[in-house]
Amino acid sequence: MKLLWVATAGAIGCNLGSLVAYEIGCYGGRPLVEKYGRWILMGRRELDWADRFFLRWGYLAVLIARLLPVIRTFIALPAGIARMPRGRFHIYTFLGSWPWCFGLAWLGMKLGENWRELGKYFHEFDLVIGVVLAAGIIWFVRSHWQNRMRTE
Repeated sequence: MKLLWVATAGAIGCNLGSLVAYEIGCYGGRPLVEKYGRWILMGRRELDWADRFFLRWGYLAVLIARLLPVIRTFIALPAGIARMPRGRFHIYTFLGSWPWCFGLAWLGMKLGENWRELGKYFHEFDLVIGVVLAAGIIWFVRSHWQNRMRTE
């Protein structure tokens, strides 16, 4: 496989996956997210932040957000709520996702070339990595819920 094609396929996949969140935002709007957003750790505070982000950066907010870790995952929903034109949404999503997909594909290619040598080192840290990931997820969810309870 060619690295450029892998990155392009990944960016297209990001567009297709983001379309679902965009449509939910477009048709359900802010009331839907305010009512059910807690299930995806998104509420009024996050929507207010996204509104300010869109006001400051305009439609480029999607491109900028796609280049940022974590935020890139959630920007499609506010873009739908803001009723960003679909064509621009897809262009900016593609352009912002492509560098990530390229970087991850390149990293995977380099790791894959040395998998036999690296594999023995990865398994030494399985338990530590699992504990750190679980603790991080628990901390994130717990602090997010506590902040939400304080604001409500």
